[in-house]
Amino acid sequence: MRAKSLPDSSAATSGAEFLFHELSGYLKPEDISQLQNAYLFSQSAHSGQFRKSGEPYISHPLAVASILGKLHMDTQTLTAALLHDVMEDTHVSKSEISNRFGTAVADLVDGVSKLDKIEFQTHADAQAENFRKMLLAMARDVRVILIKLADRLHNMRTLEAMRPEKRRRTARETMEIYAPIANRLGLNNIYQELQELSFLNLFPTRYRVLTKATKGVRGNRREVLKKILDAIRKCLYEAGLNTKVSGREKQLYSIYKKMVEKHLTFSEIFDIYGFRVVVKDIPSCYIALGALHSLYNPIPGKFKDYIAIAKANGYQSLHSTLLGPYGTPIELQIRTPEMHRIAEAGVASHWLYKSSDADLNDIHMRTHQWLQSLLETLSDSDDSLEFLEHLKVDLFPGEVYACTPQGKILTLPKDSTAVDFAYAVHTDIGNCCVAVKINGENASLRTKLMSGDRVEIVTAPHAEPNPAWLTYVVTSKARSHIRHFLKTMQFEESAEFGKRLLNQALLSFNIDPQTISEAQWEKLARESGAKSKKELLTDMGLGKHLPALVAKRLVTPGESVSRPSGGDDAIAILGTEGMAVQFAKCCHPIPGDPIFGFIKKNQGLVIHIHDCPLIAKNRRSKNNWLDVTWSQDITKLFEASIKMVVVNQRGVLARVATGIAEAGSNIDNISMESDGAHTTMHFTLQVSNRQHLAKLMRSLRHVNEVARITRVRG
Repeated sequence: MRAKSLPDSSAATSGAEFLFHELSGYLKPEDISQLQNAYLFSQSAHSGQFRKSGEPYISHPLAVASILGKLHMDTQTLTAALLHDVMEDTHVSKSEISNRFGTAVADLVDGVSKLDKIEFQTHADAQAENFRKMLLAMARDVRVILIKLADRLHNMRTLEAMRPEKRRRTARETMEIYAPIANRLGLNNIYQELQELSFLNLFPTRYRVLTKATKGVRGNRREVLKKILDAIRKCLYEAGLNTKVSGREKQLYSIYKKMVEKHLTFSEIFDIYGFRVVVKDIPSCYIALGALHSLYNPIPGKFKDYIAIAKANGYQSLHSTLLGPYGTPIELQIRTPEMHRIAEAGVASHWLYKSSDADLNDIHMRTHQWLQSLLETLSDSDDSLEFLEHLKVDLFPGEVYACTPQGKILTLPKDSTAVDFAYAVHTDIGNCCVAVKINGENASLRTKLMSGDRVEIVTAPHAEPNPAWLTYVVTSKARSHIRHFLKTMQFEESAEFGKRLLNQALLSFNIDPQTISEAQWEKLARESGAKSKKELLTDMGLGKHLPALVAKRLVTPGESVSRPSGGDDAIAILGTEGMAVQFAKCCHPIPGDPIFGFIKKNQGLVIHIHDCPLIAKNRRSKNNWLDVTWSQDITKLFEASIKMVVVNQRGVLARVATGIAEAGSNIDNISMESDGAHTTMHFTLQVSNRQHLAKLMRSLRHVNEVARITRVRG
């Protein structure tokens, strides 16, 4: 179909006519008409505007639409691509776009405009927060980021018009953020070109040197490569396969990355060429693999079956590295035509945007699930930097393939643990996991999984996530759900403890807590910036508000707020308050020790022994200190540390451990250091109280080999 006549005979007009001619190959005439209207509208809006290169500004939206047209994107996306800068750079409003081209197009343009406003600063927090905004926009409609990626690709192609420092900053952003997103969405061509252009602008000298070196070896290796290509085609023909075989030169950045990671010189890298074999169906892929393995010897450990287990972005192919003539490594990719289309276009392949999950194909489903997990992570994460660090695990995945006892294969990032696996199976499995069997043998939950592992998660009905899991899980899904559970648990525990603190403070002023009206609570919560009474109590439990000050503010005018003489207003500590009460690691208080409570913001009440040297400097802030005492009804066990010097004799550790067990204590941790004649043992024990610890230490002194034993306070 020929595009209708457009005003102005400029190069941009010729580009528009060529674009519409190309798009008419898969779009309907009415779609082309809408795009022509969008082009005329955009051309008028950008009239008089020019790019840094001197070209009319309209050439940029045309280029962005052309990139997306090669992916066969839908009309709404292409229309938004032609209009993507009009809201940002002209006086056109969202409502005007909506009236002329529809709400969906207006939303896409608005989404891209918001991304364009993001400026990635060098400051890490700002960059991380801006990245959150971008991913949130992408999670709402993936087409927004597809337009943004096409926009970034054209800007990278024309980056030479910018100042050197601007080029480097843009290239670094692209390498760290946009290229990985393109890869995660399966847009292989865009991903590779963004990497190459980033490499060119970040390290121009290295790029030129590698380009020259690569050109230099082409002539030397041309004969070898032709021989390999002919041999592959002949081998596959004799196997009865109708194939399409092509040789390709590896990307310069891929070569450079290999040189850096493996500390190789360019002359030591032989596999700068790869070969792609496209066959008609999946069985033919495996037949072709077998035939080529009989032609050249496969290199052990260099085979990956991405057909049986697709990558997270939907990519499928057989990968194998063979040892060709003259010892030349040959990288092979074997796939079907459909796999090839997906490998090149990823989530954009055969694009037909649907909002219903039932209508999405497998790749769209994978992307949809990933974006939904992003939304969960965004909502549960308070720390932008932490969110960004853990999201990079998803954007730069190494593959680990582990299976359930039923044979379901799960794809996880490199270094994933059994806990990551549990959450990948189901959130409830992760929350309740207590143990794991890997390949039939008991293992630690922190064990890193290997490809091929068979993982059986053991759960218990009343089990809960352990805060220590956050130190070793790597997937954003696991971190998100663990943090969410802990925040919820902390909220409940802190609210309950805050209520105890406030009641104690009110009683110290001779005020019955039951007499405080709901109106008083609502007024106080409003003045304190809390949404409810429970949130205010939680804030008190976390140390954000001091109970005595809150109690005074709850007192109605005219009431006496003087403390009664001789009153005992100490808070009774049970040890079961959970995350709302913490026991200081600097002095390890246990029942029986005289104690003080220090209210620390966002941590709640921290209990110290009264003569702890680390609290002396904080004694002046009296408002943050509370009188606390041990409850009479404590049943919990507490950690206590002891140091023991023993004479080096055979069996001494066993005798000491027996003595600890006979005293009714458990060993949490032990470490030892020897100087020849003596060994110093450090134990972390579980004891009921100070009397229990004293009894235990007395019994250990009766062990003949024990020379000295002391309690360690820090």
